Amino acid sequence: MSLLRNVSKISPRFSMAARSTLQQRAMSAVAAAAKHQPKTPIDPTAAGPMLRYQKNLPKLPVPALSATLQKYLKSVRPLLNDEDFKRTEEAVKDFEAPGGLGQKLQERLLARAQDPSVVNWMEDWWLDQAYMGYRDPVVIYVSYFFLYKDDKLRKLPAQRAAAIATAALAFKKEVVNKTLSVEMAKGEPMCMDSYKYMFNNCRMPKKPSDYEAIFDPVNNNHIVVLRKNKFYVVDTIHDGQQLSTAELQHQFEQIINDAGSLKGLAIGALTSDNRDNWTEYRERLVAASPENAKALEKIESSDFIICLDDSTPVTRDEGSRACWHGDGRNRFFDKPLQFIVFENGKAGFMGEHSCMDGTATCRLNEYVCDGLNRNKIEHGSTQIRSSLPQPQALNFQVNDTVLKDIQTAESNFDTLVNKHDLTVLAYQSYGKNLIKKFKCSPDGFVQMVLQLAYYKMFGTSRPTYESAQTRKFQRGRTETARSVTTESVAFVKTMEDPHASTESKLAALRTALKAQGAYMADAVNGHGVDRHLFGLKNTLQNGEEKPKLFQDPAYAYSSHWYISSSQLSSEHFDGYGWGQVVNDGFGCAYMIKNNALQFNVASVKDLEVHGTKYVNGTHHFKQYIEEAANDMRDLLSTELQAEAKL
Repeated sequence: MSLLRNVSKISPRFSMAARSTLQQRAMSAVAAAAKHQPKTPIDPTAAGPMLRYQKNLPKLPVPALSATLQKYLKSVRPLLNDEDFKRTEEAVKDFEAPGGLGQKLQERLLARAQDPSVVNWMEDWWLDQAYMGYRDPVVIYVSYFFLYKDDKLRKLPAQRAAAIATAALAFKKEVVNKTLSVEMAKGEPMCMDSYKYMFNNCRMPKKPSDYEAIFDPVNNNHIVVLRKNKFYVVDTIHDGQQLSTAELQHQFEQIINDAGSLKGLAIGALTSDNRDNWTEYRERLVAASPENAKALEKIESSDFIICLDDSTPVTRDEGSRACWHGDGRNRFFDKPLQFIVFENGKAGFMGEHSCMDGTATCRLNEYVCDGLNRNKIEHGSTQIRSSLPQPQALNFQVNDTVLKDIQTAESNFDTLVNKHDLTVLAYQSYGKNLIKKFKCSPDGFVQMVLQLAYYKMFGTSRPTYESAQTRKFQRGRTETARSVTTESVAFVKTMEDPHASTESKLAALRTALKAQGAYMADAVNGHGVDRHLFGLKNTLQNGEEKPKLFQDPAYAYSSHWYISSSQLSSEHFDGYGWGQVVNDGFGCAYMIKNNALQFNVASVKDLEVHGTKYVNGTHHFKQYIEEAANDMRDLLSTELQAEAKL
């Protein structure tokens, strides 16, 4: 999550040398905290437990050039024919030559990494090129969502929204006081720096690159509620005391009543457009009235947004699409946290991805859902104070120019959304528990499911991105784990060979899983191919000719993510996803639950891959995923049964 999108548009991916640790996942980290004594020393000057390891986390390494280039060659080998691979080998050889440009770029990157003033050599480049300088709309291309399971105790929208808000405010308190426990993975603490971007901040549109506005979380104690496209401010503290869940519900009920049945002007739709367009829209909106700037700042500085939608999604597909983008009006897409509650009491979350990856917001949403489910959230008094002020409506003053901008943004949004498709496979046959009985890595197993499904549909293997988190390093974010390997290609071909024996299929799967695990271990240790090459490319100076390595077609092709995948899991979520990163590919977010697997598949409706059109391609890929999951279950069940007879 995360989420991943623009990441794939600017760099290739793969990993480097081998160490033995498997993929780190956000929510398993919390449980691990009590079991392991981390090797990273504690900072005695830290202001709270949340940051106690922060200053002593290792810096993101710069891998050895020769190791990265050999990994790169290994990663592209299964994607290229002999002639193309020979050309790529020559480009790599030229790049690595003693005294050549590759060596100079490596020296520059090492110097940047060793600069005491640079915390993370990749951070600024990545933020700008993968996110802030990216000009396509954040909705579809950047944002991601979680769809919650139903709350059996809270069926009314105001009731459920109030409970969610109370839980989220409890999480905010832990972040602000820095008492939130440190996330751990394999006994190692994770970087907690990104939590400063969670509450009271907003992505701000600007040419040529956006920026992040951070507001004081202590002095800003209000949430913004959207209903019928209208904005309302609810102060969460009154007379020095936080509003109880009952009082928040009362405020939300008043908002629903005040908003009435007629929809307001869709100011929020402006945030759904191309970032340059939104920059201009915002300037004209502010110029229309001084009050508009004040209203915008109220939204931007809020803790988070609650969207009280008037729609009633029923199916997973409907709920997922509603959380992914909704109608484009009852949203403010620049906010990193938007909790969405529907008319029928269903709920979910939408996140803006620029400064925070999905592991942090997954933890927030898990805290909210698990806390409410297990009655761990303190809701306060059921009595509503008579002195409670009314929610404040934000009234924007518009002119004909702003009205035209809104109409344009709405039209652009509708056109964009109508080009995309999304469907959910809720696979109930088995999950993590059975996969572990198969003695397989659950994540690696699902990656092979995706590889087999793609081969079933297209008869070939193509570049696949899997997100690997690098939060064990200071301000680390993600690295690419390339899922297509020589071993994975051999596996899918063996699986689809009707004459191959069960033993050969099992052997091919085990070999492919081992390769995937090694790549993932390298990636989370900061030894991936993609970010290293990205860094080297960024050290090129004006006037220097681009090396053959970066001009080689294999460089672009190997990072053209026909499958862009990532895992975040929660037993409390009924959906999780985002869009594809290339228009001839799929966005495939998945959850590995104890006894189920869930896949969110997104792509353009008119999918065309290498000149061939695939009508209903999104739904067809979903079907092939189910078939692949069945085939792998049947294969490994045979092995399990044979072992039981011994």
